[in-house]
Amino acid sequence: MSSDDLAGHLLRIRLRATAEGLDDLLARAIKQKWSHRQLLEEMARQEVSARVARNLERRLQAARIGRFKTMADFDWNWPKKIDREVIERWLRLEPIAECRNLILLGSNGVGKTTIAKNAAYQAVMAGRSVLFRTASELISDLSCDSPQLRKRKLRLYGRVELLCIDEVGYLAYDSHAADLLYEVVNRRYESGAIVMTTNRSFKDWNDVFPNATSIGTMCDRLLHHADVVVIEGSSYRRRESEAEKAARRNTP
Repeated sequence: MSSDDLAGHLLRIRLRATAEGLDDLLARAIKQKWSHRQLLEEMARQEVSARVARNLERRLQAARIGRFKTMADFDWNWPKKIDREVIERWLRLEPIAECRNLILLGSNGVGKTTIAKNAAYQAVMAGRSVLFRTASELISDLSCDSPQLRKRKLRLYGRVELLCIDEVGYLAYDSHAADLLYEVVNRRYESGAIVMTTNRSFKDWNDVFPNATSIGTMCDRLLHHADVVVIEGSSYRRRESEAEKAARRNTP
């Protein structure tokens, strides 16, 4: 059997990593005089490692976290007010097992989304199922015509271990949108963790969702087991923009 035939058979039985690196694997086995057992052990190691990597890639794609700055680049001294201890506990993922919620409340540009994305990324890396969506994306996704499709999507939002809902309050919605968001919060109540970012205090949510009767109950369930972190300060983006302008002015 030729090497190409063998690689094809390996692919058919889903030993993809072995098939793709077959020539190198056989060359190393010959050079190092591996036994049959050593060769099989190396094949198994490569397959496990490759499948773990593919699984991680799939979960990252499903989470849709997008680009973000790591917390190593986060300037904890920039905000005037921030509860670092609570945030670091969330970055260690401890509250997820407790099905708690994290509400990051603050004006635009203070780092809410950065913190939420870092928590989501850490959860994915730890093997947990994660979805990261903006509020508008989530509501748009659930605003489908098919009741059956909506139920399937609600089940998905309800069963992941960590759901991150970004930018609640940045746009105004109708009462139907509030009901959809309530359905998600209700399904996860005491059964799944939520990280939510918002620029509006809860007393102002009636302005975000005018005439919505579900707001009071939704906030009650959202806050029942929650850490609310208020972040006060100026915009990081504005600071970076001003720093870039200053650098350009100083460039000869």
